[in-house]
Amino acid sequence: MSAKKGYELKPNPATGRYRLISGNWKMNLNHLEAIQLVQKLYFGLRDVDYSFSEISIHPPATSIRPLQLLIESDKMRFSLGAQNCFYEPSGAYTGEISASMLSKLNVKYVIVGHSERRRIFGETDEVVAAKVQSVFSEAMTPILCVGETAQERQDGLTDEVITRQVRGAMAELTGELASKIVVAYEPVWAIGTGAVATSDDAASGAQLIRQEINTLFGQGVSNSVRIQYGGSVTPVSAPELLATEGVDGLLVGGASLDAETFARIIRG
Repeated sequence: MSAKKGYELKPNPATGRYRLISGNWKMNLNHLEAIQLVQKLYFGLRDVDYSFSEISIHPPATSIRPLQLLIESDKMRFSLGAQNCFYEPSGAYTGEISASMLSKLNVKYVIVGHSERRRIFGETDEVVAAKVQSVFSEAMTPILCVGETAQERQDGLTDEVITRQVRGAMAELTGELASKIVVAYEPVWAIGTGAVATSDDAASGAQLIRQEINTLFGQGVSNSVRIQYGGSVTPVSAPELLATEGVDGLLVGGASLDAETFARIIRG
């Protein structure tokens, strides 16, 4: 299988930031199915598609090693990602996976603070902050998820929630590290519900995130941070979302489980 090459990833000329489209598979696909999906996705993309977006794949932990071997052996232009990690480097933490373990598998991006982790597993802002630090300590990049629930949105608390989550996860970072983080605005009411935020919603969320980062670290850092939108993204909604001011990519859930659908999203 020959590698796709000849097209270099280009930043957005207006912002200088590189687009990142990530597929979060959640608890889906065994390692054989994962290999098949990535192969289909690879063949479904054109060389030129890689000049518009960096593409990261976030399989369950059981599939990270097989996909690492596939991506590296076939020189596929995908970045390998993980869905979560623990904040301690080692120890008696049954069932957990450390950032150092992921880094040894050449993982580049780790999703941190997804709403499902916060809601189902009770992760606090303090836990999320510790995970962000752990990911950075192993020279990987956190994708920090923030967003409000339907009730919080209804109660007019969107700004307060997003500001608290950004500040809680990033306040202890240095400016150098903060400039490298990716933040995913994922309104919880749009995750897995079929309800997609409008481009105005996405722009407003991205603006609020960037304003808070500016408050914490200054404009130079805030201008460097990439902000994704996530929540029931489809091939229909993707082009408008990608064209939204302040949005530098997408964090795609269910739609990334189908190679053809995910390829259409990546192509925009």
